[in-house]
Amino acid sequence: MIDAMPPTEVANAERFERFGLAADAGAVARVRQDFTEWLRRFFDVDDVRRSDVVLAINEALANAAEFAYVQADRPGTVDIQAVYDAPTQTLSVCVEDRGRWRTRQTEPAPRTRGRGIPLMETLSDSAEIEPSASGTTVKLEWRGITRL
Repeated sequence: MIDAMPPTEVANAERFERFGLAADAGAVARVRQDFTEWLRRFFDVDDVRRSDVVLAINEALANAAEFAYVQADRPGTVDIQAVYDAPTQTLSVCVEDRGRWRTRQTEPAPRTRGRGIPLMETLSDSAEIEPSASGTTVKLEWRGITRL
């Protein structure tokens, strides 16, 4: 595994990026707060939809932090990149790790587990999960998002 680089941060009306975040609960909480503020600052999104977007993204980040590096010998990192396309009014978010995919549970999950992927699928207009040998990429998309 590659040593972690210091995290990089970009936020403007078209992009929100955090690369090289520590894959842990504290980093997930901070980026969730930063992302929520970015949505409030640049987009005309009502409270309910903003909450849905943030919850879906939080699930992707939390899954990477909790599961991607379980079998790794050292902590890993996670990246988030959100891009807004004004002509199509589409917000696309990509969350990536460099860990190992944990097979999706097919049996009924305990009451407190196994709801992250269904939440991402329900709360977004499009959700794709792409596991590979080099990590997992979660792509989420929301349409009809307008800028302030």
